[in-house]
Amino acid sequence: MRKIFLASISMLLSLTAWAQKPAGDSKGGISASMLQEISTAYEGTAADKALRNALNSTPINVLAASADKIAMIDTHFSDEVKTVGRTDQKSSGRCWLFTGLNVLRARMIQKHNLGAFTFSQNYLFFYDQLEKANLFLQGIIDTRSLPIEDRKVDWLFANPLGDGGQFTGVSNLVMKYGVVPSDVMPETLSANSTSQMSAQIKNKLREDGLKLRETAPKDLQRTKVDMLKEVYRMLALCLGVPPTEFTWARYNAKGEFVSEKTYTPKSFYQEFIGEDLENNYIMVMNNPAVAYNKVYEIEYDRHVYDGQNWVYLNLPIEKIKEMAIASIKDNTALYFSCDVGKFLDRKRGIADLENFDYESLMGVTFGMDKKQRILTHASGSTHAMTLIAVDLKDGKPQKWMVENSWGATSGYKGNIIMTDEWFNEYMFRLVVEKKYVPADVMALMNQKPIMLPSWDPMFAPEE
Repeated sequence: MRKIFLASISMLLSLTAWAQKPAGDSKGGISASMLQEISTAYEGTAADKALRNALNSTPINVLAASADKIAMIDTHFSDEVKTVGRTDQKSSGRCWLFTGLNVLRARMIQKHNLGAFTFSQNYLFFYDQLEKANLFLQGIIDTRSLPIEDRKVDWLFANPLGDGGQFTGVSNLVMKYGVVPSDVMPETLSANSTSQMSAQIKNKLREDGLKLRETAPKDLQRTKVDMLKEVYRMLALCLGVPPTEFTWARYNAKGEFVSEKTYTPKSFYQEFIGEDLENNYIMVMNNPAVAYNKVYEIEYDRHVYDGQNWVYLNLPIEKIKEMAIASIKDNTALYFSCDVGKFLDRKRGIADLENFDYESLMGVTFGMDKKQRILTHASGSTHAMTLIAVDLKDGKPQKWMVENSWGATSGYKGNIIMTDEWFNEYMFRLVVEKKYVPADVMALMNQKPIMLPSWDPMFAPEE
């Protein structure tokens, strides 16, 4: 009898211990008991059913839109760079190019008293694609001794060409090829919608890359030139032939004729802008996931083979704001990039952390900070725009405004207004003219850059 009693006690203790064990499978899978526990998270209450019904036919961001934020934000800005007209990159990833040229456009309009004016994005895009094709092919030549499974070789074949980029592409291309007005080389269907053209050129480049890996060393450069001739033909068919000379009539802001003259793309740039883009700016970023006050360079991430890699100085956000404010106060627009899709009300053109309440809708919390979002690939720089305004109160920024390249009817008159809190969390990079950079910050640029690989996630092309 005592044995039976002890056995019963032992069984009871075992059952109690089993019940207290985690429901998870010791091998890491979802067991039946774990699934039963997990499923209790959805209770099927009236509120749950109402949310299910709503989510069945309505997008999450529509339901999460905060009713407290439906009113339009105050659109007054204490300091604003005056610009005329808005551009539209349409179905392309050329935001970097539009932004860089918009910065130059604002300067040209002010300097020469012009009315609405735009540079040809298509002209520089042609050479961007040709230069990137050469960058890929020469990269294949440079790495042909490495196995095709090597990470660098694999990255090259995965990224033979793209329409995204950043400011170094603008500076290298402009200084090498000059610029032309938009009516000299207007947009085409393939410029506005790049995917099909890009797909064909990528296929050709990948095929050419394999051939180059097997080509005799003495024939490599000649073979590369022949391959680039084919790329040039494909680009000319899709984008047009870039002009080497053109005649342009200049009118002032009142529409009055001023002059007419024949230019080359480079002479046009020198007469109307004349600035050394490659040496007159620095690029800064705010990335709390890596050390501040350090300079970073990204291998192979450039537009022109004989041009400059991306080189950025990482700074605290407040330092970046100081330079941005100094530039805007001096009526000088800036190249700016951010994670544009986060908490953006596209219809109103407002980027505000309180625009959407996903936590209340889903019944969960989202607690990552900027550093954690970067480290987990939850956030990064995705889009470039032109920073043109700041609203200061007692010397402190309240909100900012960028000129976008999604057309004049998008957002707020073609612009996006950002709260300062949003700016802190989702602003990543800025290109600043050196005269607005404090001496102590400029001194940091003298250090040897820390080289990062091409596939570093913080340096994906801006689109």
